[in-house]
Amino acid sequence: MARPSSASQTEAGPNSRSNSAEDAAREGPDRIDAINQLFAEFELAYHNQYHKAYGNEERLVMAKKYWLGCLAAYSPLQIVAAARRVVKTHDFLPTISVVVRACEEGAGLFGLPTPREAYIEACRAEPPKAAFAWSHPAVYFAGRAAGWFLLATEPEDKVFPLFEYYYNELCQRAMRGEELGAPQVTPLPEHISRPLSGEENHARMLLLREQLGL
Repeated sequence: MARPSSASQTEAGPNSRSNSAEDAAREGPDRIDAINQLFAEFELAYHNQYHKAYGNEERLVMAKKYWLGCLAAYSPLQIVAAARRVVKTHDFLPTISVVVRACEEGAGLFGLPTPREAYIEACRAEPPKAAFAWSHPAVYFAGRAAGWFLLATEPEDKVFPLFEYYYNELCQRAMRGEELGAPQVTPLPEHISRPLSGEENHARMLLLREQLGL
């Protein structure tokens, strides 16, 4: 396992200590607790390997800080879920790259379908799209971002990469604990204060047809 560079072990000056305290405060206890739980999982699952790798307190503290920095992009839930996955599937003490892959691939643990499943769902969803019973809001928002018209008219080899790009971004946000919200049907206004242009009329007609399922 990679150790922090010698520079990170150099005694810090006043400004560095202040910044470190601010960084720790921003991290919050949740992610620190998740790292502690990850190491506890590893100790139970890989007892001999674990104690050989982290045989003293100084090395253990240094390793936890290093892992905390490397996994900063992932939510505490992702980290804990990834730790539980790798101890069930790996015979040897995992590296950081193994845990990162587990974090990236752990969408199913959060109720998220695979990109392929999400794409098929988005293509088959009946209008009005916002009222469809989506397996997860991320599927709807990825479909909306890619464009319902493109999903309905373009071949899979052209539109799936675009859909997958948006969907993976939304999955990461959801797994970090962000609330994506629920699809909202936008009602048409009762009164129009000015005449609409031809393009606006066309867009409003498309919206109305989608809401009515026509």
